[in-house]
Amino acid sequence: MLDEAQKTLFLNWLDEHGSAVMQVARAYTLNSEDTQDLAQEILLQAWKSLPKFEQRSTAATWFYRVALQTAMNWQRKEKPRRKNQEPLLEVHTVITEGVNCAEAAQQRDTVEQLYCAIRQLPRTDAALVLLYLDELSYREMSDVLGISESNVGVKLNRAKQRLNELMKGETDGS
Repeated sequence: MLDEAQKTLFLNWLDEHGSAVMQVARAYTLNSEDTQDLAQEILLQAWKSLPKFEQRSTAATWFYRVALQTAMNWQRKEKPRRKNQEPLLEVHTVITEGVNCAEAAQQRDTVEQLYCAIRQLPRTDAALVLLYLDELSYREMSDVLGISESNVGVKLNRAKQRLNELMKGETDGS
């Protein structure tokens, strides 16, 4: 049973970093229904795992680790079912005031292209890119993924290069 301190920690984390759950879920799914399902699964796994949180890392780092591991497991289990699915254009972006419809559509297309490219990366690279997009430090990324900070830098640079190629449509068949 969770004590009040753990419940408070969990609720505070959701208030501060809840958007990260949706970001991770969106990167590993093709449509909003699956995104919602995965987000719920991430929250459930985090809630179940909370008694095991030993505060060796920050709550955010621990939660990211749970979210990414849950997403990777979910993706592996769901891959056969999703093989013939096409992504729906359901991108939710923050549109700044004064942006016209054409710019808003371009922004949505770019974000959809980015998520499509992220889904084509190897799982660890996709996780690394998501952590980077959420502005985590190399140390925090290192803690979440269990790799050295220097390895984070090397892998992140390679992932960015591959992502850039994918965004330009320069797939090499790999």
